[in-house]
Amino acid sequence: MVKKQVIKAVVFDIGGVLSLGRSSDKNLRGYRTYGVHSYVSKKLKISLDQWFDAIDTAYSDSIEGKISESRVLDIISKNLNLSKPKLHKLLLKSYVRHFKHNKKLYKFAFKLKKVGYKIAILSDQWPLSREVLVHEKFVKKFHPVIISCDVGVRKPDPKIYKLLLKKIKLKAEECVFIDNQIWNLVPAKKLGFKTALFKDNKHLFKQLLKFGVGV
Repeated sequence: MVKKQVIKAVVFDIGGVLSLGRSSDKNLRGYRTYGVHSYVSKKLKISLDQWFDAIDTAYSDSIEGKISESRVLDIISKNLNLSKPKLHKLLLKSYVRHFKHNKKLYKFAFKLKKVGYKIAILSDQWPLSREVLVHEKFVKKFHPVIISCDVGVRKPDPKIYKLLLKKIKLKAEECVFIDNQIWNLVPAKKLGFKTALFKDNKHLFKQLLKFGVGV
């Protein structure tokens, strides 16, 4: 009889999991009206297409850490003929407005840590979202905290999952990875991770119990 692998770590995504945008959790519905990018484009009185044209490759490059926050702001502000401080302030305001920390899930994660599980973060962020969503108050209890713009690689590149395993010092089979996008779970599963697609907190807790993870 094959011995069932014991889960030793739970790895969380941030955007759409530990920080909720669209009403992923019924207890948090009603606070979000527009997406971050839609909000910014409306405030600047340009179309969403114009906004995406302005951020273009600078946005994706910054998610992968190829350019700094200062550089990405330089590029976008120049494209829009907008002051760098104004753009910075507007983007931060938009992330604060459209995302809310999933306090119930953070609380659950901290309980997992108290009963002996390792808890970690693996998330794709560009520097502007990182400033708001990766809040020290909440993430300081996680280890490791791997953010794409800090490490120079993003999901679903297998390298970022392997980096996580190196830092957490566990086998993939000993970890559950939680993400709200299926395509980010695919490479993790191929490497041996147990995976859970986040829809809401209640659904996630049921999935984790199937892996023997609970408090």
